[in-house]
Amino acid sequence: MNCLVTGGSGFLGSHVADELLKKGHQVLIFDKQKPKWLSKKNKKIIIGDIKNIRSIEKNFKKKIDIVFHFAALADLNQAMSKPHDTVNYNILGTVNLLELCKKYKVKRFVFASSIYVNSKQGGFYRSSKRAAEDYVEEYNQRYNLNFTILRFGSLYGERSDKNNGVRKIIESGIGSNFIKYYGNPRSVRKYIYVKDAARACVEVIKPKYKNKHLTITGKKTISIKNLLKMIINIYGGKRKIKFYSKKVLGHYIKSPFSYKFKKGINYITKNQIKFETGLKKVFLDINKNY
Repeated sequence: MNCLVTGGSGFLGSHVADELLKKGHQVLIFDKQKPKWLSKKNKKIIIGDIKNIRSIEKNFKKKIDIVFHFAALADLNQAMSKPHDTVNYNILGTVNLLELCKKYKVKRFVFASSIYVNSKQGGFYRSSKRAAEDYVEEYNQRYNLNFTILRFGSLYGERSDKNNGVRKIIESGIGSNFIKYYGNPRSVRKYIYVKDAARACVEVIKPKYKNKHLTITGKKTISIKNLLKMIINIYGGKRKIKFYSKKVLGHYIKSPFSYKFKKGINYITKNQIKFETGLKKVFLDINKNY
């Protein structure tokens, strides 16, 4: 099938594009910047801005079967300080894309949301994702545009940027005797390795996931304390932990599920990579840049 991946130069989007290529699909990437990692096989790139509907429409000159929408202002802290930009990218940008999917009769709209839609936490980021989900559902009701909404948990893995939580902790220990954690040490997360998440994104284009809400997380709940111990072990036990326990606005501690939104199916991919193995892969990825 012909697949459009918005945000295909980014962390998750680039891995999804890789996975689509492996499965024999044709891939068109739309992003503000050229991808660093992808091969040129079966893939084209259009540089543009999700806020500009004319810029996006260039992608639809050739028939598009499925749109994977990952382009967004995705950092929670950045969204807290830039509410106007968050609306423009996460809501208006999504509506621009939905309009074109309706116009060009796209078969499925796969939307990257967040488990924060179930939470009282998450600030403007959560609000923008809730609103965007509402628009996706309304386009289905009014125009029969089929969708799959994916609510992601905490992602980690290669190609993450400096805002990624796991990467930030690992990098804090480079050239230092300490690794640093900003936030509540009682926090827990269900981390999912980015390549497992990418496989899930491609698997859900099956008919049975049409017009469904899916929660994409790891199998195990991992405490921040255990995460820090694992990272110290990979460093060879030569680091100490510094906690900076100030309240980090917008982040949940033990569970995001404090708000009853439309319940999604908990989707767990088969053969998920072990968390410790994934962490070592992140270390190797970071070390390439130092």
